[in-house]
Amino acid sequence: MNINRRTFIKASSIASAGLLANSPVFANEYPTVRVALSQRKFSSPIIEATIKRMKTSIKDAEVAWMFENCFPNTLDTTVNYQIKNNRPDTFVITGDIHAMWLRDSTAQVWPYMPLIKEDEQLKALIAGVVNRQTECILIDPYANAFNDGPGKSEWLSDHTDMKPELHERKWELDSLCYTVRLAFHYWKTANDTSIFDEKWLKAAKLIIATCREQQRFQGKGPYHFGRTTSWSTDTVPGNGYGNPTKPNGLINSIFRPSDDATTFPYLIPSNLFAVVSFRQIAEIATKVYKDTAFAKECTDFASQVEQAVKKHAIITHPVYGQMYALEVDGYGNRLLQDDANVPNLMALPYLGALKLSDPIYQNTRKFIFSENNPYFFKGKAAEGVGSPHTLIDQIWPMSIIMRAMTSTNDQEILAQLRFLKKTHANTGFMHESFDKDDATKFTRKWFAWANTLFGELMLKIEKERPHLLNVKL
Repeated sequence: MNINRRTFIKASSIASAGLLANSPVFANEYPTVRVALSQRKFSSPIIEATIKRMKTSIKDAEVAWMFENCFPNTLDTTVNYQIKNNRPDTFVITGDIHAMWLRDSTAQVWPYMPLIKEDEQLKALIAGVVNRQTECILIDPYANAFNDGPGKSEWLSDHTDMKPELHERKWELDSLCYTVRLAFHYWKTANDTSIFDEKWLKAAKLIIATCREQQRFQGKGPYHFGRTTSWSTDTVPGNGYGNPTKPNGLINSIFRPSDDATTFPYLIPSNLFAVVSFRQIAEIATKVYKDTAFAKECTDFASQVEQAVKKHAIITHPVYGQMYALEVDGYGNRLLQDDANVPNLMALPYLGALKLSDPIYQNTRKFIFSENNPYFFKGKAAEGVGSPHTLIDQIWPMSIIMRAMTSTNDQEILAQLRFLKKTHANTGFMHESFDKDDATKFTRKWFAWANTLFGELMLKIEKERPHLLNVKL
């Protein structure tokens, strides 16, 4: 998520080799690698019951052990839950970086959502994430990551309008979309409107206003960003406003969900995610706040962006036919690749932005897993999508998980599970990325989002394809 990650990339192979030299032999034993019960940040009876059930259901002992480690990792290690001003409040760090990303915090607790009706404390914890995200947006809708209260960030010298509460101020459209996703689905799952107070409505209107600014029909808007760095993707060209775009109804996103600068700032997965989010805000505005005027504004905005995507983001590839570009600029330029972090093109059905059966999505998916995608890597360890964030030849477990999550083919899903089993490097956890030929060379040994996403995948398989849990991988 920042330059520390990039420094870690260079050192990770040495560090991981040292760790693994002392690892037990994985013949028939799987060591306890979860933090001790007394050190866990949050414990939930339904989570523990789910782990117990899944360990019985998953016939591959190593995969069952991986689930036991990964699924509760967010709760075990990253949450700070409290009652603040008579309301739940939950600060969620991303793992090895002690700051809360709006995107990551949503994704980290997302797999627990189906269980909240069976555990009131877990329900309150997720309500607390919604409440904290609302506070964050009101502090600065352009920021991607926050401190737990005013503090000192390593990025205070960035050339942007930093505040003490901010860890980092990279404008990433998906950050705001993720907050809507969490609030909307919490409401639908828990049937609880307590999160929807006046602050939430104010934040929702600020989300719409910010996205309107970044359509840039009325100039470039107030946001600008620069960083003194040797990494070109960690700062922004165009005097801090990003590469030029031609206003056409799409929303500029100066950074990707990887926290890398966009090449062409109309980032299509984030724009399609925004269409979903605006319609969710509209439903909340209608049913909870009875604000039909604001609901219509959101619905109209969603339709405008959706039409702009159809007009400007669908290209005809000489091999795959009609497919989505990752980024465009409104001048006819487009970037044809995918990036491992979500939202990406691969994950659009997972986010509810497209149907899995959509022929244009299916064409795009074929492109993603081909040599025509410059960030699709095949090696001795596995195959999968990487990211410019971790340079070439680094595969992200998240991309392997998401490939399985968006597949309807048993053999494809099993192939992804085999890759995941083979590449956790005897740690029992997911990582940010690993070398395509040597999984012991990995980045980020503590990356809670990837861990809980693996748990989500296994629960999805149990629900939809339970026969796959009987396979010894």
